[in-house]
Amino acid sequence: MDVLFKKTKQLESRIDNFLDTVSKGALIFKQGIRLYLNNNMERFEESRDQINKLENKADDLRKNVENHLYSHSLIPEHRGDVLGLLESMDDVIDVAKQTLNQFSVEIPNVPEDFHKYFIELTDKSAEAAGEVVCATRAFFKNVHAVKNHLHKVSLFEEQADDLADRLKREIFRKKGMNLSHRIHLRYFALHIGNLSDAAEDVADRLAIYTIKRTI
Repeated sequence: MDVLFKKTKQLESRIDNFLDTVSKGALIFKQGIRLYLNNNMERFEESRDQINKLENKADDLRKNVENHLYSHSLIPEHRGDVLGLLESMDDVIDVAKQTLNQFSVEIPNVPEDFHKYFIELTDKSAEAAGEVVCATRAFFKNVHAVKNHLHKVSLFEEQADDLADRLKREIFRKKGMNLSHRIHLRYFALHIGNLSDAAEDVADRLAIYTIKRTI
């Protein structure tokens, strides 16, 4: 097992806390979309409030880790990679937060015919985010396990892309809808899919950083 922080348990704990926060954000994102589609707006707004607090917490934790790395002169050979990785992970929960906020602001009218598509897309995007958290955790604790998680991120991201394409096709083929309504729904399909794209961006960084650590 190749552990990056062998003598810095405090830093390892802080990074674990950060990753736990991002993981919770992906789960709240998934829950929030379901609540919105079920028209449970009170609980949806609770989810939105939760993810806003989680994103703020993740941002604070990331800055705390950054300060700790510099003030204690830790892992100088890997510091840039670690900071870049945490910043891109922060983008994942930020995308989840922005998406729920946009649902709250614009209140899209999602016909029931499309609910299953939105739920499937949400699930795959959330799974991609969850898997990239596992990949990032492995990077710090067992770098040789990263590749398996990255493969899953790629799979879920591809499935999310396919589902988003299928959903958009359904939206623009359904009869009786005006163009503005179609465009509005497409916009939210893109928003949800952005979470898996953000996860893939992290995975791309991880793939490079992992190679650097194993050569």
